[in-house]
Amino acid sequence: MTGDTGREDNAPAALSEGLQRTPAPFIFKRAQSPSPFLFAVPHSGRIYPDRMRALSDLSDLDLRISEDAYVDKLFEGLTAVGGDLLIATHARAYLDLNRAADELDPSMFTPPLEENTVSETHRVRAGLGLIPRIVAEGMPIYNAPLAAREAFARLDAVYYPYHQKLMDTLAAKRKQFGCAVLIDCHSMPSDVKPRRRSHTGPDIVLGDNWGSAGARDLTSIMEELLIRSGFRVRRNVPYSGGYTTQHYGKPNQGFHALQVEICRSIYMDEETLEPLETFGDIQDRFQHVCTQLMKRLPALLSARYQDDLPKAAE
Repeated sequence: MTGDTGREDNAPAALSEGLQRTPAPFIFKRAQSPSPFLFAVPHSGRIYPDRMRALSDLSDLDLRISEDAYVDKLFEGLTAVGGDLLIATHARAYLDLNRAADELDPSMFTPPLEENTVSETHRVRAGLGLIPRIVAEGMPIYNAPLAAREAFARLDAVYYPYHQKLMDTLAAKRKQFGCAVLIDCHSMPSDVKPRRRSHTGPDIVLGDNWGSAGARDLTSIMEELLIRSGFRVRRNVPYSGGYTTQHYGKPNQGFHALQVEICRSIYMDEETLEPLETFGDIQDRFQHVCTQLMKRLPALLSARYQDDLPKAAE
């Protein structure tokens, strides 16, 4: 199953110092037939720029710990059945696109960023802000402070182009179809402990910010389809939805968002980061689930929209 059937639009590559071309911040794959659905993959990027690596003592494998490896591959076939794909190219450890633009740790930079220009949220304090300080607990990424200009360079080169494409695509879908549906695709570590062969938690966590990010039909149908396909599903615990779901999910305005967290152990080896033999089966099951979701949901959203319209006086 591949995504080659969709039209691929790469963002223009940015020009860095020295006029060397840098990789595009995202890949956009347009569906063969348009629909209200956009599937975004912000954390599966595999680009770790040389300047970042030069400031880190972590191995290549260690740097990839926070990566949502292969999630883009799990969803790549959806362009053939109506889903647009927006795939980030740069690593989450380099820049986390599921954060607000001001979620920065001022102490990571030299000179320190002015505190009135940043938002030190709980994610920032945990080391997991827009520019992460760690890939996991006890594993700092950098061995020296970053130049303050580095924060703004990463925002301009990667963050703003990705989110502009996300906003523009959703706005166009809302205009064309009366609604837009964003599925934000992620992976999560399993609860596998040493000497235990399988995890006992959910295979999938659906995050809709406790019902505020989208129509209830979106989460309910997705949950039903996943369960029917053999997945163990939980809602909102421990992942209720990050910045993207919270920011773009505005159901009263016709924008519906749902975060999908997939347990890594069902499709990849969490130590070697290599796909399992079951990868193709998991990929096919996701394609089936998302295809059915795209068939069933728009009619319900349209009916709900019509029900909400003001009625003529009797």
